[in-house]
Amino acid sequence: MKSDILTEKHQLGLGGVAIGTAFESLTDGESYEVLQKAWDLGIRYYDTSPWYGLTKSERRFGNFLHSQNREDFVLSTKVGRLFVEVPEDEVPPTMWQDPLPFDFEHNYTADAIKRSIEESLERTRLSHIDIVYVHDLSEDQVGDRYDYFLKQARAGAFKVLSELRDQGVIKAWGMGVNKIEPILDCLDSADPDICLSATQYSILDHEEAVDRLLPAVKKAGVKLVSGAGYNSGFINGRPRYNYKDVIPKGMMEKREKISDIAKRYGTTITHAALQFVLAADEFVSIIPGASKPEQVEDNVKAWKESIPSDFWKELQSEGLIYEKAQVPN
Repeated sequence: MKSDILTEKHQLGLGGVAIGTAFESLTDGESYEVLQKAWDLGIRYYDTSPWYGLTKSERRFGNFLHSQNREDFVLSTKVGRLFVEVPEDEVPPTMWQDPLPFDFEHNYTADAIKRSIEESLERTRLSHIDIVYVHDLSEDQVGDRYDYFLKQARAGAFKVLSELRDQGVIKAWGMGVNKIEPILDCLDSADPDICLSATQYSILDHEEAVDRLLPAVKKAGVKLVSGAGYNSGFINGRPRYNYKDVIPKGMMEKREKISDIAKRYGTTITHAALQFVLAADEFVSIIPGASKPEQVEDNVKAWKESIPSDFWKELQSEGLIYEKAQVPN
């Protein structure tokens, strides 16, 4: 990593999807309770995006963090969409349960990136942003316009973010996507530092990432942050998988098998899932979201727990973890 911005103390961060009301409506007060608990427990890496809650998550993170010493934490946010305030009845349908009244458009040009960063600074009231991720530049988000937007980003976002990093305006940048291909495409044409790999690497689904993504980022000297390491709550027992209501065939059975084995070793699949991600050399951080302070507490407990090595050996022997995947020592 060109900038060692995320150190060992940042291995566990807090993601901002839930605070942006992805799964349930969360009041400002409830979101600040989550943020306060994370801060009190020593979490010092916070990830948000203007997309989450149509700018709501970013504002909430900023309202809490702007009163803290800016040198004491790392903040990442995202670019790739521009937002404009609209009447309540013109807010487009999205995944957010209680968004602010904004409409949006995808835009990866240099001017849009600069504007997006300026607006994020205004919303958060922070002096600077540490890491900027190029958000949702992938086929699952932009569909058949992927090639068009990739070309736009190569001429715009990728170049301007490298320039801003070299000028010291930001400390690092990379992709923030749900698919492997966009990260590989970025590595081919730019010099990112760190990428947010969401829904690509979890204890339940990691084979393709092990074979294709991890070798590529290692060769490029790029590090990874894990988003949706719990498959957006599926590992915790929620009836959704990677932000969708459709559960892939065989995943419920796989989850139950790992859960049963975990119980015999005195742990849980959730705790194992967090440690599995961090065992890979390429991942420097995992950023599970939380809508309740207790979830933050459990994530910290999972981070610090000692899980017997025989547990991992049994998962491997049962074929529940890919033979090439790294596991905790």
